[in-house]
Amino acid sequence: LSVHQPEQRARWERKRSRTAKELLETEHKYLEQLDLVVTFFVTILKAKGTLKPALLETIFGPLESIYSASHVLSLHLERGNLGSGLENFYQNLELYGHYAENLEQANKTLREQLRKNKSFRRFKKLQEARPQFQGRKLEDLLPLPLQRLNQYIKCNKYSFVITSEYTAIISEAVKSVSEVSQWVQDIIHKRENSLQLLRVQKLLKGQKTQVFTPGRWYIREGWLLVVPSKGGELKRRMFFLFSDIFIETKPCHPLHLLNSNKLACQAVYPLHQCVVDKVFGHTQSQGGLLSLSFPHKTLLLMSSDQQDINDWYQSLTAAMMNAQENCI
Repeated sequence: LSVHQPEQRARWERKRSRTAKELLETEHKYLEQLDLVVTFFVTILKAKGTLKPALLETIFGPLESIYSASHVLSLHLERGNLGSGLENFYQNLELYGHYAENLEQANKTLREQLRKNKSFRRFKKLQEARPQFQGRKLEDLLPLPLQRLNQYIKCNKYSFVITSEYTAIISEAVKSVSEVSQWVQDIIHKRENSLQLLRVQKLLKGQKTQVFTPGRWYIREGWLLVVPSKGGELKRRMFFLFSDIFIETKPCHPLHLLNSNKLACQAVYPLHQCVVDKVFGHTQSQGGLLSLSFPHKTLLLMSSDQQDINDWYQSLTAAMMNAQENCI
Protein backbone atom coordinates (compact mmCIF):
# COMPACT_ATOMS: atom_id res chain seq x y z
CA LEU A 1 0.00 0.00 0.00
CA SER A 2 2.84 2.40 0.92
CA VAL A 3 4.27 2.04 -2.62
CA HIS A 4 1.04 3.39 -4.08
CA GLN A 5 0.53 6.18 -1.51
CA PRO A 6 2.68 8.88 -3.23
CA GLU A 7 0.97 8.37 -6.63
CA GLN A 8 -2.43 8.21 -4.92
CA ARG A 9 -1.66 11.53 -3.23
CA ALA A 10 -0.46 13.02 -6.53
CA ARG A 11 -3.66 11.86 -8.25
CA TRP A 12 -5.71 13.37 -5.42
CA GLU A 13 -3.80 16.68 -5.72
CA ARG A 14 -4.40 16.82 -9.49
CA LYS A 15 -8.11 16.20 -8.96
CA ARG A 16 -8.23 18.81 -6.19
CA SER A 17 -6.41 21.37 -8.31
CA ARG A 18 -8.61 20.69 -11.38
CA THR A 19 -11.83 21.00 -9.36
CA ALA A 20 -10.67 24.18 -7.63
CA LYS A 21 -9.88 25.67 -11.03
CA GLU A 22 -13.27 24.60 -12.43
CA LEU A 23 -15.10 26.06 -9.41
CA LEU A 24 -13.27 29.37 -9.84
CA GLU A 25 -13.89 29.52 -13.61
CA THR A 26 -17.64 28.81 -13.29
CA GLU A 27 -17.87 31.30 -10.39
CA HIS A 28 -16.28 33.99 -12.61
CA LYS A 29 -18.74 33.29 -15.42
CA TYR A 30 -21.66 33.40 -12.98
CA LEU A 31 -20.40 36.72 -11.56
CA GLU A 32 -20.09 38.23 -15.04
CA GLN A 33 -23.73 37.43 -15.76
CA LEU A 34 -24.95 38.69 -12.35
CA ASP A 35 -22.90 41.84 -12.91
CA LEU A 36 -24.98 42.65 -16.01
CA VAL A 37 -28.13 42.80 -13.88
CA VAL A 38 -26.54 44.64 -10.94
CA THR A 39 -24.61 47.21 -13.04
CA PHE A 40 -26.97 47.87 -15.94
CA PHE A 41 -30.28 47.46 -14.13
CA VAL A 42 -30.25 47.68 -10.31
CA THR A 43 -27.61 50.43 -9.88
CA ILE A 44 -28.85 52.66 -12.73
CA LEU A 45 -32.54 52.20 -11.85
CA LYS A 46 -31.77 53.22 -8.26
CA ALA A 47 -30.00 56.36 -9.47
CA LYS A 48 -32.60 57.29 -12.10
CA GLY A 49 -35.67 56.57 -9.98
CA THR A 50 -37.47 54.98 -12.96
CA LEU A 51 -38.96 52.44 -10.55
CA LYS A 52 -40.03 53.09 -6.95
CA PRO A 53 -37.73 51.48 -4.34
CA ALA A 54 -40.44 48.98 -3.31
CA LEU A 55 -40.83 47.79 -6.92
CA LEU A 56 -37.04 47.52 -7.33
CA GLU A 57 -36.91 45.41 -4.17
CA THR A 58 -39.70 43.12 -5.44
CA ILE A 59 -38.18 42.57 -8.90
CA PHE A 60 -34.55 42.05 -7.87
CA GLY A 61 -34.89 40.78 -4.27
CA PRO A 62 -31.56 40.12 -2.54
CA LEU A 63 -29.66 39.93 -5.87
CA GLU A 64 -27.05 42.54 -4.86
CA SER A 65 -26.27 40.62 -1.65
CA ILE A 66 -26.00 37.36 -3.62
CA TYR A 67 -23.61 39.11 -6.03
CA SER A 68 -21.48 40.42 -3.12
CA ALA A 69 -21.30 36.97 -1.47
CA SER A 70 -20.17 35.33 -4.74
CA HIS A 71 -17.68 38.14 -5.37
CA VAL A 72 -16.08 37.54 -1.96
CA LEU A 73 -16.02 33.77 -2.61
CA SER A 74 -14.24 34.24 -5.96
CA LEU A 75 -11.62 36.54 -4.31
CA HIS A 76 -10.93 33.85 -1.70
CA LEU A 77 -10.70 31.17 -4.41
CA GLU A 78 -8.25 33.29 -6.42
CA ARG A 79 -5.97 33.63 -3.38
CA GLY A 80 -6.23 29.95 -2.52
CA ASN A 81 -8.08 30.68 0.76
CA LEU A 82 -10.64 27.99 0.05
CA GLY A 83 -11.64 27.19 3.63
CA SER A 84 -12.30 30.76 4.75
CA GLY A 85 -13.96 31.52 1.39
CA LEU A 86 -16.47 28.71 1.78
CA GLU A 87 -17.00 29.41 5.47
CA ASN A 88 -18.01 32.97 4.61
CA PHE A 89 -20.10 31.80 1.63
CA TYR A 90 -22.23 29.19 3.40
CA GLN A 91 -23.27 31.84 5.95
CA ASN A 92 -24.88 33.73 3.05
CA LEU A 93 -26.65 30.76 1.48
CA GLU A 94 -30.01 31.69 3.01
CA LEU A 95 -30.14 34.54 0.48
CA TYR A 96 -30.75 31.92 -2.23
CA GLY A 97 -33.81 30.60 -0.40
CA HIS A 98 -35.26 34.10 -0.01
CA TYR A 99 -34.51 34.80 -3.67
CA ALA A 100 -36.39 31.65 -4.72
CA GLU A 101 -39.40 32.55 -2.54
CA ASN A 102 -39.55 35.96 -4.20
CA LEU A 103 -38.96 34.91 -7.84
CA GLU A 104 -42.60 34.27 -8.82
CA GLN A 105 -43.67 37.68 -7.48
CA ALA A 106 -40.61 39.25 -9.13
CA ASN A 107 -41.61 37.94 -12.56
CA LYS A 108 -45.22 39.03 -12.05
CA THR A 109 -44.20 42.57 -11.02
CA LEU A 110 -41.74 42.78 -13.93
CA ARG A 111 -44.50 41.89 -16.41
CA GLU A 112 -46.86 44.45 -14.82
CA GLN A 113 -44.28 47.24 -14.97
CA LEU A 114 -43.42 46.46 -18.61
CA ARG A 115 -47.12 46.80 -19.40
CA LYS A 116 -47.76 49.98 -17.37
CA ASN A 117 -44.47 51.87 -17.27
CA LYS A 118 -43.39 53.21 -20.67
CA SER A 119 -40.05 54.67 -19.51
CA PHE A 120 -39.07 51.38 -17.81
CA ARG A 121 -40.04 49.45 -20.94
CA ARG A 122 -37.81 51.72 -23.06
CA PHE A 123 -34.96 51.56 -20.51
CA LYS A 124 -35.05 47.73 -20.44
CA LYS A 125 -34.95 47.54 -24.24
CA LEU A 126 -31.94 49.90 -24.41
CA GLN A 127 -29.99 47.99 -21.75
CA GLU A 128 -30.65 44.61 -23.36
CA ALA A 129 -29.39 45.99 -26.71
CA ARG A 130 -25.90 46.53 -25.18
CA PRO A 131 -23.26 44.17 -26.67
CA GLN A 132 -22.45 42.77 -23.19
CA PHE A 133 -25.91 41.16 -23.07
CA GLN A 134 -25.29 39.11 -26.25
CA GLY A 135 -29.02 39.02 -27.02
CA ARG A 136 -30.03 37.90 -23.51
CA LYS A 137 -33.03 39.44 -21.83
CA LEU A 138 -33.46 40.41 -18.18
CA GLU A 139 -35.95 37.51 -17.85
CA ASP A 140 -33.16 35.08 -18.88
CA LEU A 141 -30.80 36.43 -16.22
CA LEU A 142 -33.11 36.60 -13.19
CA PRO A 143 -33.22 32.78 -12.61
CA LEU A 144 -29.37 32.60 -12.61
CA PRO A 145 -28.91 32.28 -8.81
CA LEU A 146 -31.21 29.23 -8.70
CA GLN A 147 -29.41 27.64 -11.64
CA ARG A 148 -26.09 28.27 -9.87
CA LEU A 149 -27.40 26.74 -6.64
CA ASN A 150 -28.31 23.60 -8.61
CA GLN A 151 -24.76 23.53 -9.97
CA TYR A 152 -23.36 23.75 -6.43
CA ILE A 153 -25.47 20.82 -5.28
CA LYS A 154 -24.94 18.73 -8.43
CA CYS A 155 -21.20 19.21 -8.44
CA ASN A 156 -20.89 18.71 -4.70
CA LYS A 157 -17.20 18.94 -5.50
CA TYR A 158 -16.28 21.06 -2.52
CA SER A 159 -15.15 17.91 -0.75
CA PHE A 160 -12.44 17.42 -3.40
CA VAL A 161 -11.28 21.00 -3.23
CA ILE A 162 -10.45 21.24 0.45
CA THR A 163 -7.37 19.87 2.16
CA SER A 164 -7.77 17.89 5.37
CA GLU A 165 -7.53 20.89 7.74
CA TYR A 166 -10.79 22.26 6.27
CA THR A 167 -12.84 19.07 6.69
CA ALA A 168 -15.26 20.55 9.27
CA ILE A 169 -15.80 23.72 7.22
CA ILE A 170 -16.40 21.78 4.04
CA SER A 171 -18.90 19.36 5.53
CA GLU A 172 -20.79 22.38 6.93
CA ALA A 173 -20.75 24.03 3.48
CA VAL A 174 -22.03 20.90 1.73
CA LYS A 175 -24.76 20.53 4.39
CA SER A 176 -25.79 24.18 3.97
CA VAL A 177 -25.97 23.89 0.17
CA SER A 178 -28.10 20.74 0.51
CA GLU A 179 -30.49 22.36 2.99
CA VAL A 180 -30.98 25.52 0.94
CA SER A 181 -31.34 23.47 -2.23
CA GLN A 182 -34.09 21.42 -0.56
CA TRP A 183 -35.79 24.64 0.56
CA VAL A 184 -35.69 25.96 -3.03
CA GLN A 185 -36.97 22.63 -4.43
CA ASP A 186 -39.90 22.76 -1.98
CA ILE A 187 -40.76 26.30 -3.15
CA ILE A 188 -40.65 25.19 -6.81
CA HIS A 189 -42.73 22.06 -6.03
CA LYS A 190 -45.41 24.16 -4.27
CA ARG A 191 -45.50 26.61 -7.16
CA GLU A 192 -45.89 23.80 -9.72
CA ASN A 193 -48.66 22.26 -7.61
CA SER A 194 -50.52 25.59 -7.46
CA LEU A 195 -50.34 25.83 -11.26
CA GLN A 196 -51.76 22.30 -11.62
CA LEU A 197 -54.65 23.09 -9.24
CA LEU A 198 -55.44 26.28 -11.17
CA ARG A 199 -55.27 24.41 -14.48
CA VAL A 200 -57.78 21.77 -13.32
CA GLN A 201 -60.04 24.48 -11.82
CA LYS A 202 -60.15 26.22 -15.22
CA LEU A 203 -60.94 22.92 -16.99
CA LEU A 204 -64.08 22.43 -14.91
CA LYS A 205 -67.38 24.03 -15.88
CA GLY A 206 -68.62 26.59 -13.34
CA GLN A 207 -67.20 27.33 -9.89
CA LYS A 208 -69.18 24.79 -7.86
CA THR A 209 -66.24 22.41 -7.36
CA GLN A 210 -63.43 24.17 -5.49
CA VAL A 211 -60.17 22.55 -6.59
CA PHE A 212 -57.81 25.27 -5.35
CA THR A 213 -57.67 24.61 -1.60
CA PRO A 214 -54.68 25.17 0.75
CA GLY A 215 -52.91 21.93 1.60
CA ARG A 216 -54.26 20.03 -1.42
CA TRP A 217 -51.77 18.34 -3.76
CA TYR A 218 -52.33 17.30 -7.36
CA ILE A 219 -51.31 13.67 -8.03
CA ARG A 220 -52.52 12.54 -11.46
CA GLU A 221 -55.33 12.47 -14.04
CA GLY A 222 -56.57 10.23 -16.84
CA TRP A 223 -59.43 8.57 -18.67
CA LEU A 224 -61.05 5.45 -17.20
CA LEU A 225 -64.21 3.49 -18.00
CA VAL A 226 -66.95 3.42 -15.36
CA VAL A 227 -68.78 0.09 -15.15
CA PRO A 228 -72.47 0.75 -14.27
CA SER A 229 -73.69 -1.15 -11.18
CA LYS A 230 -76.93 -2.22 -12.91
CA GLY A 231 -75.43 -3.19 -16.26
CA GLY A 232 -75.55 -1.07 -19.39
CA GLU A 233 -72.92 0.71 -21.39
CA LEU A 234 -69.46 1.56 -20.07
CA LYS A 235 -69.02 5.31 -19.51
CA ARG A 236 -65.72 7.00 -20.41
CA ARG A 237 -64.83 9.51 -17.71
CA MET A 238 -61.90 11.79 -16.91
CA PHE A 239 -60.68 11.41 -13.33
CA PHE A 240 -58.48 13.74 -11.27
CA LEU A 241 -56.68 12.42 -8.20
CA PHE A 242 -55.61 14.80 -5.43
CA SER A 243 -54.20 14.21 -1.95
CA ASP A 244 -57.66 14.31 -0.33
CA ILE A 245 -60.28 13.88 -3.08
CA PHE A 246 -60.98 11.95 -6.32
CA ILE A 247 -62.99 13.85 -8.93
CA GLU A 248 -65.06 12.23 -11.68
CA THR A 249 -65.83 14.40 -14.73
CA LYS A 250 -67.28 14.06 -18.22
CA PRO A 251 -66.79 16.27 -21.31
CA CYS A 252 -69.36 19.02 -21.90
CA HIS A 253 -71.32 18.90 -25.14
CA PRO A 254 -69.01 19.79 -28.08
CA LEU A 255 -71.57 22.26 -29.46
CA HIS A 256 -71.95 24.18 -26.19
CA LEU A 257 -71.06 27.84 -26.81
CA LEU A 258 -69.06 28.50 -23.65
CA ASN A 259 -68.07 25.10 -22.30
CA SER A 260 -67.29 22.95 -25.36
CA ASN A 261 -63.68 22.44 -24.16
CA LYS A 262 -64.58 22.03 -20.49
CA LEU A 263 -65.41 19.12 -18.21
CA ALA A 264 -68.54 18.79 -16.08
CA CYS A 265 -67.97 17.50 -12.56
CA GLN A 266 -70.01 14.32 -11.88
CA ALA A 267 -68.85 13.50 -8.37
CA VAL A 268 -66.25 14.36 -5.72
CA TYR A 269 -65.19 11.38 -3.60
CA PRO A 270 -63.40 11.90 -0.23
CA LEU A 271 -60.34 9.65 -0.02
CA HIS A 272 -60.34 9.34 3.78
CA GLN A 273 -63.56 7.27 3.44
CA CYS A 274 -62.32 5.12 0.55
CA VAL A 275 -61.28 1.47 0.23
CA VAL A 276 -59.46 0.46 -2.99
CA ASP A 277 -59.35 -3.10 -4.33
CA LYS A 278 -58.16 -4.74 -7.53
CA VAL A 279 -60.95 -6.92 -8.88
CA PHE A 280 -58.89 -8.52 -11.62
CA GLY A 281 -55.90 -7.63 -13.71
CA HIS A 282 -53.45 -10.49 -13.46
CA THR A 283 -53.17 -11.27 -17.18
CA GLN A 284 -51.66 -8.89 -19.72
CA SER A 285 -54.53 -9.23 -22.21
CA GLN A 286 -57.54 -8.37 -20.08
CA GLY A 287 -56.48 -5.04 -18.57
CA GLY A 288 -57.91 -4.54 -15.13
CA LEU A 289 -60.76 -3.47 -12.92
CA LEU A 290 -60.63 -1.41 -9.71
CA SER A 291 -63.27 -1.25 -7.02
CA LEU A 292 -63.47 1.96 -4.96
CA SER A 293 -65.81 1.62 -1.99
CA PHE A 294 -67.24 4.71 -0.29
CA PRO A 295 -69.87 4.80 2.52
CA HIS A 296 -72.78 5.28 0.08
CA LYS A 297 -71.38 4.10 -3.24
CA THR A 298 -69.08 1.61 -4.93
CA LEU A 299 -67.28 2.73 -8.06
CA LEU A 300 -66.03 0.15 -10.58
CA LEU A 301 -63.32 1.51 -12.87
CA MET A 302 -61.89 -0.30 -15.85
CA SER A 303 -58.97 0.10 -18.26
CA SER A 304 -57.87 -2.09 -21.15
CA ASP A 305 -54.26 -1.18 -20.27
CA GLN A 306 -53.05 -3.27 -17.35
CA GLN A 307 -50.09 -1.02 -16.60
CA ASP A 308 -52.45 1.95 -16.43
CA ILE A 309 -54.75 0.20 -13.94
CA ASN A 310 -51.73 -0.88 -11.85
CA ASP A 311 -50.48 2.72 -11.74
CA TRP A 312 -53.92 3.98 -10.74
CA TYR A 313 -54.15 1.31 -8.04
CA GLN A 314 -50.79 2.33 -6.55
CA SER A 315 -51.57 6.08 -6.73
CA LEU A 316 -55.06 5.67 -5.22
CA THR A 317 -53.84 3.35 -2.44
CA ALA A 318 -51.00 5.72 -1.44
CA ALA A 319 -53.28 8.81 -1.57
CA MET A 320 -56.01 7.02 0.40
CA MET A 321 -53.59 5.93 3.15
CA ASN A 322 -52.15 9.47 3.44
CA ALA A 323 -55.63 11.00 3.57
CA GLN A 324 -56.70 8.55 6.30
CA GLU A 325 -53.52 9.21 8.33
CA ASN A 326 -54.14 12.96 8.11
CA CYS A 327 -57.67 12.49 9.42
CA ILE A 328 -56.55 10.64 12.55
